[in-house]
Amino acid sequence: MKHKLRSGREVELKFSDDGSHTLYVPELDEHYHSIYGARTESIHVFIKNGLNFSQKQNIKILEIGFGTGLNALLTALQKGDKRIEYHSLEKFPLNTKLEKSLIYSPEQTDLETSLFNDIHNAPWNELTEIIPGFKLLKLEADLLTIDLQDTYDLIFFDAFGPDVQPELWTGEILKKIFNSMNKGGILTTYSAKGAVRRAMQSAGFMVERLPGPPKKREMLRGIKPV
Repeated sequence: MKHKLRSGREVELKFSDDGSHTLYVPELDEHYHSIYGARTESIHVFIKNGLNFSQKQNIKILEIGFGTGLNALLTALQKGDKRIEYHSLEKFPLNTKLEKSLIYSPEQTDLETSLFNDIHNAPWNELTEIIPGFKLLKLEADLLTIDLQDTYDLIFFDAFGPDVQPELWTGEILKKIFNSMNKGGILTTYSAKGAVRRAMQSAGFMVERLPGPPKKREMLRGIKPV
């Protein structure tokens, strides 16, 4: 099914292999998530190897690429007793009709659907408490031009791939993110390309390769030295 974003960009709503939705962008020939399981990929890369890896109880997160809101939803669902302030950048927000069409899991409960709707209904550019212990700030902004004013403990780097948007994966941009992080801060990304690993290292990260989500051999995690 085809939809247009608020910017006019055309996307197609598609199911991934685990029954969760992703979006396909014809002009970029790129999907928002893994076609082998959008939810599965997000849990593996950003929750298991990011949120759950962090030892902090009070966490400020920056997500690069709000997209369908999947990472924000999973973070809210999996936060446990952590207190989270979640900031997310998105240059091309979805429209309301498309947001209401999204399915993040074929087994999602009414409570989870309500939470997903609350995340999408939250106003842009305004910090909003979604549930106790989880505040959300959706920023309609471009990573290339935004001045990052806050400092973060955890980065979800979920931009389109380096083959599609190489300008977002440069050493300069990763240094910009590195400088916005607290010491000991963590960055996780689905990408495992050598050029990305080298750019992360040049920005100052200690980088490790980790097993990737289904059908992907590796992913990367970077840590800002203490």
